[in-house]
Amino acid sequence: MGTSACIRKAPNARRPPRGREPTRGRGATSVLLVGALGFAALSGCSGDNEHPAGQRGATESAAPGSSRFTVAGTGDFLLHEPVTKQAAADARARDKKGFDFTPMLAQLKPYIGKADLGVCHVETPLAPPSGPFEGYPMFSSPPQIADAIRGVGYDTCSTASNHSLDQGEPGVRRTIDDLNRVDLRHAGTARSPEEAKQINLMTVKGVKVAQLSYTYGTNGISAPGGKTWLVNTPINPDRVLSDAARAKQAGAEVVILSLHWGTEYQHAATPEQRRLARTLLASNNVDLIIGCHAHVVQPFEQINGKWVVYGMGNQVANPTANEQTTHEGLIAWLTFSRDAQKRWRAQPAFVPTLVTAGPPIRLRTLGKNSGNQATVDRTTKVVRSLGFNVPIASPPK
Repeated sequence: MGTSACIRKAPNARRPPRGREPTRGRGATSVLLVGALGFAALSGCSGDNEHPAGQRGATESAAPGSSRFTVAGTGDFLLHEPVTKQAAADARARDKKGFDFTPMLAQLKPYIGKADLGVCHVETPLAPPSGPFEGYPMFSSPPQIADAIRGVGYDTCSTASNHSLDQGEPGVRRTIDDLNRVDLRHAGTARSPEEAKQINLMTVKGVKVAQLSYTYGTNGISAPGGKTWLVNTPINPDRVLSDAARAKQAGAEVVILSLHWGTEYQHAATPEQRRLARTLLASNNVDLIIGCHAHVVQPFEQINGKWVVYGMGNQVANPTANEQTTHEGLIAWLTFSRDAQKRWRAQPAFVPTLVTAGPPIRLRTLGKNSGNQATVDRTTKVVRSLGFNVPIASPPK
């Protein structure tokens, strides 16, 4: 994907608008490493715990990695009832049972499938194959979404969100089981205290990359039976930095934080988000922050030579809501390379996206000269609202 050589601060940057709604060239392999107590035991392990995390040119070599790799991050998969009804209709149209989200997400594949690491956010717990399936406010989503996510090219997903405990411990377990079933890595929730200590560490074109995931809260739902290890909450900076240090100790060269934070339907990053980003990016153990939860696009900001994407908007959610900006999102495209000090640094770009109500409901990717220019212009304005001229990404080759 084409990006500019540098991102310059724009003069006269304006605050973003506010809105509310009542609503392998991929080369990825992955290994889970347990917490601090387990590092010594794992240090002598062979590669038996590693397995391909992507099929597009996945490498088996852990030799010194590439001089560059790409990461594509996207926003909330939030499966409201209209979305699941469309997936059921698409399944019937293809003589399949249940749900088929593949047609809805088809336009993602040319982008996510070409990134070296595709990172998604599964906001809602997954249901048993036979349901029941529920939308807002206590989500229970069809497990076929995992198949579609994997099919368009994602490698790893964050799962810590304010809806993580909507279906209690069984929902957490089912979600992880289904992600494992389709060979998707994940971070943010766990089925046991031991699993909660694990670091999601992947090899991307020979480069060790870790993903960590946290949420501000769980809508007031307490962890059942005091099992606070079920979901990583709250976003405690001391804990996050400790986990990031463990990831670096385990061999990660790049640590990506997926944070479920901010104020819903507000384009502007909150003062708390910005303070937390400064604290986390001051550490040498954190290299990128990508955010979800606001359900609208939020700005990009460079801090300490590193980037935070405060909010990527909705990837898929209710397209019939009154507020147009909740139909909009983006693909954050980060090209990592080494700087003169051999540190990994990213150059950002983005692809505007739009969920159209149809029928049929479809996720559209939008370029510089595509239709829906109002969405492109609005998304671009918000992305650059803190003064950084982040470019729209060219289609990958």
